Amino acid sequence: MKLVIIFGPQAVGKMTVGQELEKISDLKLFHNHMTIDLVSPFFSYGTPEGKRLVGLFREEMFQAAAKSELPGLIFTYVWAFDLEQDGAYIRHLTDMFTAQGAEVCYVELEAEVFERLERNKSENRLQHKPTKRDLAWSEQDLLDSMNDYRLNSEPGEITHERYLRINNTNISPDQTARLIQKYFSL
Repeated sequence: MKLVIIFGPQAVGKMTVGQELEKISDLKLFHNHMTIDLVSPFFSYGTPEGKRLVGLFREEMFQAAAKSELPGLIFTYVWAFDLEQDGAYIRHLTDMFTAQGAEVCYVELEAEVFERLERNKSENRLQHKPTKRDLAWSEQDLLDSMNDYRLNSEPGEITHERYLRINNTNISPDQTARLIQKYFSL
């Protein structure tokens, strides 16, 4: 079992790279909006109830996957490095899977903001993430989160032994996925 956690700021390409990685590996993609968009018709993710329900669904999925015979899982996440609870969440997932003998790989994506703003409007993103279809809101949320949080790590901050950082501003999702596949022998 392998757990590949792909993290980075909004519209950096986490889900799209995850989709490409799923195509060339035995891993299944569980992107963060699968739970957010499940709950959002009833409770906004920004509300306490929305966050609680998303957390419950994710926890159940991770518990089941960690104990399963699945070859692995890809999970995407926006990690705010200045929020202790985000780091604690990643450690929790890592511990849950390693306790079951899984190998956990961290992939950090970064891209220039001009490219992320373009990707924010992509057909694939809008198809798979209904809550991002209000483009004015989504773009403003992307820009606000850059000012409110630190969404990429500082050099040397991540000490996990299985870690890869990729600036994918000018690299296709397929090329990025192949770099990940090769680096971690997936």
